[in-house]
This record gives sequence, C-alpha cells and structure tokens, in this order.
Amino acid sequence: MLPLDIAEMNEPPKKHKWYQILYVQVIIAITIGILLGYFYPAIGESMKPLGDAFIKLVKMIISPVIFLTVVTGIAGMSNMKTVGRVTGKAMIYFLTFSTLALIIGLIVANVAQPGHGLNIDPSSLESAKVQEYVKKSHDSTIVGFLMDIIPTTAVSPLTDGNILQTLFIAVLFGVSLALIGDKARPLVNFFQEMSAPVFKMVSILMKAAPVGAFGAMAFTIGKYGIGSIGNLLYLILTFYITALLFVLIVLGAVAKYNGFSIIGLIKYIKEELLLVLGTSSSEAALPTLMEKLHRAGCKKSVVGLVVPTGYSFNLDGTNIYMTLAALFIAQACNIELTLGHQLLLLGVAMLSSKGAAGVTGAGFITLAATLTVVPEVPVEGMALILGIDRFMSECRALTNLIGNACATIVVARWENALDKDRLQAAMAGHALPEAED
Repeated sequence: MLPLDIAEMNEPPKKHKWYQILYVQVIIAITIGILLGYFYPAIGESMKPLGDAFIKLVKMIISPVIFLTVVTGIAGMSNMKTVGRVTGKAMIYFLTFSTLALIIGLIVANVAQPGHGLNIDPSSLESAKVQEYVKKSHDSTIVGFLMDIIPTTAVSPLTDGNILQTLFIAVLFGVSLALIGDKARPLVNFFQEMSAPVFKMVSILMKAAPVGAFGAMAFTIGKYGIGSIGNLLYLILTFYITALLFVLIVLGAVAKYNGFSIIGLIKYIKEELLLVLGTSSSEAALPTLMEKLHRAGCKKSVVGLVVPTGYSFNLDGTNIYMTLAALFIAQACNIELTLGHQLLLLGVAMLSSKGAAGVTGAGFITLAATLTVVPEVPVEGMALILGIDRFMSECRALTNLIGNACATIVVARWENALDKDRLQAAMAGHALPEAED
C-alpha cells in the first residue's frame, strides 16, 4: 500500500453546499417519508416501489463489486496461505462476537423483562403468517445452507446475486490467477481497470438513495403506522438500547484495543448507516462500505473476504434480537424458562443463526428455526412481534453493518494489512486520495 503524504491527508474535504451532501439528502428524504406516511397513510404505502426499486438497483451491482474486489485482491497475494489465514481469523472473530451478542440479549431479557404482564394465551394468537416463516426455517438447515454456497454454474452467482456464491467463485478464480503467476497478469490488469467503472456506477446509483429512503420509510409508516407499536414499545426500546450499548461498549472496547474509535468509525460510515436506516436493508450499503473501508487503509483482499462473509456470519444485531425476542414471547405467555432451557435456547440460536444466514428476512426466520427446536416457547408467540418486526429490522441492520465494519478493520490489523495513518485520517474526517494495494 502506498504511503500517504501528510499534507495530502490533512487537506480539508472538498466543500459542498449543504443540500448536495448525500447524508443530508437522505435525512430530509426520511423525514418527508415519515410525515407522508403518518398524515397520508394510503399515499405513503403506495411509495413502496421507490424503495424496492432502489434496493434492486444496488443488489444488481453487489455481485460484480464483490467479484472484482476479491479476484484482484487475492490475485495480488504472493502467498496463498494468506487467504485461509484471513478467512480463519475472520470466522473466529465472527463466532466470538455473534455468541456474545446472543448472551447479551439473553441477559437483558432476564433483567428488563419486556414481556412481563402481557398474560397472552398462545392458543389465541393468529399463526397463519408465522407458519410461512416456520416453513422457510425448515428449508434453511445448516447442511442445506452449506450446499447452497456451491453455485449451479461458474457464472450463475453474477446473475442470481447470491453473496456467498459470488464470494466462493471469486476466491477460486482469484487463487487460480495467483497460481498461474505472470501469465495471468494481463487478465488481472483487465479486472483492475474494470473496477474503476463499476465503482463509478455505484456512485451514480447512490444518487438515487434519497428517493429509495423516502419510498421505504413512507411505506413503513403508512402501512404499519407509528401507533401500531402500542404496548410493544418497551420491547423495541429495550432492543434499541441493548444494541446501542453493544456497539458503544463491546465494539467500542474492541475498537479502542485495536487503535481506533468506534465513534469515529460511525461518523466515517454515516452515509451508509442512514441508507440502511431508510431502507431497512444492510445490503443497500455493501458496495460503498467496501469502497470506504479500502479507502480507509484496509487492504483490498481483506475487505473483499471479510465484508461479504460477515454479511452472513457476523449478524450481531440479529443475534441480540433473537434471544431477546424469544424470551419476550416466553414472558408474554407466562412461561417460566429454567437456566437449562435458556442455555438450550442459546445453543440452538447459535446454530440456527448460521443455518439461515443470508436469507431474506433472516432475523425472523432464524427466530422461527430456534423456537421450533425449543418446545418450551410456543412458535405461535411470534405473531406478537410480527407487526413490529419492521421497526426492529432497522436496528438489526444498523448493528450488523457497524459490526462488520469494525470486524474488517480488526482483521486487517491482525494481518498487518492496515495503513494506520490512512485509518486515522479517515476517522478524523480528512479527505483521502484513492487507495492502492
């Protein structure tokens, strides 16, 4: 990685008029969306295609971004053991903090008791919609998930948009190019040149982010209504506070130990966070997150391996939600869970959170998969939180995004693949030139 000139790093960011800044545009769009959905629910609900269209646009470009980033990163490695080492370290990190998130959700649920006093009879709950998620959870076994990583053809991941399949093919192709050596150099150069227009396409698509955020937020408020959260507000509040404390305390300690500030990281990726808040989809921010982490000093090969893998295996927000929601249902139905039952719930959640990883609506599907194996908690109880799940999905996605950004920097540091000067400049808000590996 090329050293940065100190004067170049301290160069103030290029000034834009306030209304030209993307995150300001997204904030304004979210605000207008909330107001429209609240005062004119029918019109707000009809804005759904705007949010769906933007997410489809971003998903369209995700596979090429991952493929090019991983292939060019790995092809530039001189030692193939590095690929396995980076992946191994990333998985150790993911397993550790995903499990910690599950434990924290369990502890908070026991302390806060968000479901206490509701006195719900499980047999009175509407479970038709819940059964749809139960069916999906049965289709999402660990073996099935692992088999699904292998694509039908070598090019199908680029058209199907499956993140892990794209990563699988990109790693194989990148390793193949690296093993061929100098003969593959013209092809590697082609992919490196190809990266420039693809990332330029990402920046063009991001200009539509305010429209997408407006449509998604107007639909959410118009369809579900602010008042629909009712007496479940305590559960939502508990979840948001728990996720916030996890980010600031747990990830904050990890960041400090590794030489950066979690607050600085949040400020650096604020555009991506606002995009996730508006669309409830962490995938909407994946391309620009990868570009920003590379620009902030993480080696391209590490970014390409850790970020896409983390999107399936490092779901801190989803894991906090799973144990918190499961105990909420038990408390609401006046079901006493022993320590043994709760430990069983924790163990099943650890497995099911991996089995349904990468599936649309993974938070609710993994919860269904967990409850179907733990008979003490009625799966019908999921109907209690089905209506407010949309309001918690934003927090899940935000926490997942911050967790993956933090994980990438930490793994890059472990691999000595982190430009610390560039990282500190990014955390301080300085303008950064294009990064080169």
